[in-house]
Amino acid sequence: MDVSLNNQVFFPAGFGELFSAWSKFPDAVPFAGGTEIMRRQGGRVPCLPRNILCLDKLADLRRITRTERYLELGAMVTLNEILRLGKAVPEVFIRCLELIAGAHVRNIATIGGNLCYKARRLDASAPLIGLDTLYELRCVSSARWIAASRFFSFSESLALNEQELLTRIRIPLEPWDYSAYKKFKCHETGEVAGGAVFLVRSEKNTLTDLRIVFAGDEVLRDKNSESLLIGKRLPLDRKDAVSFGELWNAYLDGVGNQDALFRSSLLKFITASLEALVA
Repeated sequence: MDVSLNNQVFFPAGFGELFSAWSKFPDAVPFAGGTEIMRRQGGRVPCLPRNILCLDKLADLRRITRTERYLELGAMVTLNEILRLGKAVPEVFIRCLELIAGAHVRNIATIGGNLCYKARRLDASAPLIGLDTLYELRCVSSARWIAASRFFSFSESLALNEQELLTRIRIPLEPWDYSAYKKFKCHETGEVAGGAVFLVRSEKNTLTDLRIVFAGDEVLRDKNSESLLIGKRLPLDRKDAVSFGELWNAYLDGVGNQDALFRSSLLKFITASLEALVA
């Protein structure tokens, strides 16, 4: 609906006001940076939902907390605000955020908005899934935590219930010895198709943890192939690296429905990342 006198914008200062307005106007849409709503509109008068819940005044959603164990971000923290935290943020997440649009967009776009895009998982999903991040989802009467990997349900829709809001993102700060990130774009449209992360942790020259995650229209992760390398001595034998690539190729055969160019690019990313571990 075009902006008109019938549009209402609410500016709640706390969760009580937010959920009170939401209960009176169930069709109201939470509004953060607004980049996804506005970027496809070229007219002079934007088309907006009839009822909007502007989240700007919710201080809790802008809070940043860091402990020895985790970094906690309010859902309204902008992407550039996260980047300015520097070494307090896991390196693979920094790499991901640096590749999102330009600085002017990152000044507006919020981490919650990036994660709550309904059509598919956007850029931030892959590193946050790989890092075992937790999301806090809040409704009028309670709050719950959910793993990043479960934020999209099996029906490929957001795990948010009716009148439930993503409020906090809790990122574990366990160190990783090596990490890599690659952004994928659709070859036909040029739009973001997802991202992939490669994470490695070792102890006393032994591989103790390995995670490869792609997140886009779906989440791809082959834990069986990961388990075959965990416990191996570093640097890896090249035969082990080749076998790992073959296992991923077989895994993608089983998943099916991958575009040939995407599949080739993902396997090249995995192979190139493994080279850092090979003798």
